[in-house]
Amino acid sequence: MKIAYLECATGISGDMTLAALIDGGIDVEAIRAGIASLKLPGVQLQVSSVMQCGFRATHVHVEHPEQHAHQHLSDIVKLIEQADALNPHQRELALRIFQAVGVAEARVHGTTIDKIHFHEVGAIDSIVDIVGAAIGFDLLGADQIVCGPLPTGQGFVHIDHGICPVPTPGTAELLRGIPLRHLEIDAELTTPTGAAIVRVLASRFGALPEMEITSIGSGAGTLKLPGRANILRLFVGHGQPSATAIGSDEVTLLETNVDDVSGEVLGYVQQRLLAAGALDVYVIPIQMKKNRPGILLNVLCTASEERTLEAILFQETGTLGIRRQRIHRSIRLRQPCTVETSFGPILGKVSWQPDGVPEFSAEFEACARLANSTGRSLRDIDQAATAAFEAARQAHPDHWRMPERETPLPAILPPHHDHDHDHDHDHDHNHDHS
Repeated sequence: MKIAYLECATGISGDMTLAALIDGGIDVEAIRAGIASLKLPGVQLQVSSVMQCGFRATHVHVEHPEQHAHQHLSDIVKLIEQADALNPHQRELALRIFQAVGVAEARVHGTTIDKIHFHEVGAIDSIVDIVGAAIGFDLLGADQIVCGPLPTGQGFVHIDHGICPVPTPGTAELLRGIPLRHLEIDAELTTPTGAAIVRVLASRFGALPEMEITSIGSGAGTLKLPGRANILRLFVGHGQPSATAIGSDEVTLLETNVDDVSGEVLGYVQQRLLAAGALDVYVIPIQMKKNRPGILLNVLCTASEERTLEAILFQETGTLGIRRQRIHRSIRLRQPCTVETSFGPILGKVSWQPDGVPEFSAEFEACARLANSTGRSLRDIDQAATAAFEAARQAHPDHWRMPERETPLPAILPPHHDHDHDHDHDHDHNHDHS
């Protein structure tokens, strides 16, 4: 299995990614041909060798005329779709990266994706970086792309919306669920373009995987960092194919002992913690000092939610201290998915067993809503969802093979068949199953 590993020692940006791909052996002329097919007047990709703190690396620079207009996603989509030198996979990768940026920006600005103006990521150099990276990773042909934890940097930067803290709101949204690490440098180390690239392309995050290295690409950033080389390294090599659908990530465990909190309060605290972003909350009966019975309250969360959840624990339980530790999880590959049933659409998730067999589980809230609205039992709704998935899996088994990386799942449209329901439910749905 061919593996590509992004070592983001000083963050990641679009130009660093493109430079690392070229330095690692990707044909620069193939990238230039793809960029030229975008038909952007006066755009040239300049590639040079530079030194960073005594280490050689490749640097890329996009020469282009001054740009004044901001672009909508629809403008960028048209630009990419008419680029005849891009193959379908390259075009799809580039569009998915811009789509990820659009979704993140729409969320932080409280609007819809079609109304978003692309500022930094819509600039010509960012368009070239993203399209070039899509071409490069397609030509690389890695079976799996792994990315190390990302340092964001700190401080403030000037963007079109004014002065913003690092990471900027759009970048932070793109980094949801991605392991971060602190690097005390007053600079924007991970840019929106870099965050979007790894958001879409990385199948998992963590340390350098077991592999036999065949090439290393070093991409230099523009920032000059005191005392360290601002270089993104791309390791490419071969590893043993994984026989499982097991990945890993890093989460925070918060825990505190309490002995003077009622069951009602504990239930309320659990609801508040989950609503505030906790991954899981659970309690364990314990025996405390002086033989007092107590409760060990545990909270699993991402690093970004630690302070918010600690504040809730202090406020609601009155505890005097909270223990915090970073732990590694092994997790099954899973993706959200919606199935169509005669009762209506039901949201759930597909996960893969270690042997690659997919399993579907419906979300409780989705089933409960349909049970209440149709008058059927919760069990009937859950069984209908499972049956719809199995019908779709049998009809299109290739759609449900374990993916190498996170990709949109197909819509599930099970074959028409008769149901032994008390009455038929006719639906005319227009849902986004991406």
